[in-house]
Amino acid sequence: MTRILLSCGEASGDLYAGALVEALRRREPSIEVFGLGGDRFAAAGGELVADFHGLAVTGLTEALSVIPRSLRTLTNLVLTAKQRQPQVAVLIDFPDFNFRLMSRLHRHGIPVVYYISPQLWAWRAGRIRHMKRAVDRVLPIFPFEEAIYREQGIDVRFVGHPLVDLATPHGTRAELLDKLRLDPAKPIIGLLPGSRANELERLAPVIAQSLPAIAASVPGVQFIVARAPNLNDALFEPFGLTGITLRIVDGQTDDVLQASDAVITASGTATVQTALHGKPMVVLYKLSPLTYRLGRQMALVDMYAMVNLIAGRRVVVELIQDACTPDAVAVETTRIMNDTAYRTQMVDALDDVRRKLGGPGASDRAAAAILEVATRANR
Repeated sequence: MTRILLSCGEASGDLYAGALVEALRRREPSIEVFGLGGDRFAAAGGELVADFHGLAVTGLTEALSVIPRSLRTLTNLVLTAKQRQPQVAVLIDFPDFNFRLMSRLHRHGIPVVYYISPQLWAWRAGRIRHMKRAVDRVLPIFPFEEAIYREQGIDVRFVGHPLVDLATPHGTRAELLDKLRLDPAKPIIGLLPGSRANELERLAPVIAQSLPAIAASVPGVQFIVARAPNLNDALFEPFGLTGITLRIVDGQTDDVLQASDAVITASGTATVQTALHGKPMVVLYKLSPLTYRLGRQMALVDMYAMVNLIAGRRVVVELIQDACTPDAVAVETTRIMNDTAYRTQMVDALDDVRRKLGGPGASDRAAAAILEVATRANR
């Protein structure tokens, strides 16, 4: 029987982990997959050795607060791996944690596959040396990443982006709006303020304060907040506004995106998800001042939004740090809603981004590549 240790540390990684476990179980129904994950991982049949909730934060200085728990979780996973001797370990993104885990697993002779590889091309490129020493195979999800690893002599297989299959709404636009008692004839703006608590703390007030100005410039506009799971209610208090039409929806991001005419989103995976739905967006990125200053010194790119990085140019506006203000959010969102030519240009550019993400079947291709490594370990 094949045993796989898996480690993912945030909501997007958990989504990919769930799809991967399902793909692995289709190929090998008796497979054992255990490790660090969340609800999606567990629902797909993964065994939770540890839950990632509370470990994921945005920023360098913010990460200091979770170090004690992170170290305990790391020790637990390594001990579990030594006891159960998996044929392969699969690490999904979450590099600050998974790089430490990667090195320890390698020392214990456990093959490592890195799926959803870290963004070495964006910052801290030197990390590829650690991957070359400790990783047996890399499975990137962006086509331009493959050459980076191949040039270093690393076994690499481009598998495509799992969101191509996963960014699927559960119902129709009409069904969602009827459920929320919203008017389908009036414009809808989706709000994706982030999946981590510290993202919400910084972005929710900025977004909420922008809404009255947007409502004044876009007649009849209605807002839907797509709430990520396992977040405290208090984080959404800024959206308790009067005088505007706003609903908060739990766990239905793709339904909200399908229903939206434009989107205000935190930077990260949500921008790719929004692009897959073909929705024009404004992207927000805000960290503590110290984290931002430190991060800028290590950055290798001058763009942060994933859709811009995939496109290789600025196709959506990024409001970063001091530029991330309610006034700026309102101005850009209003332009998207009211300037037809501008909107059309952005939507066309997002179509190009979608084509670069590869076709359906990324999770199945990843599962096949992982089981190859596991089979090799059994020989």
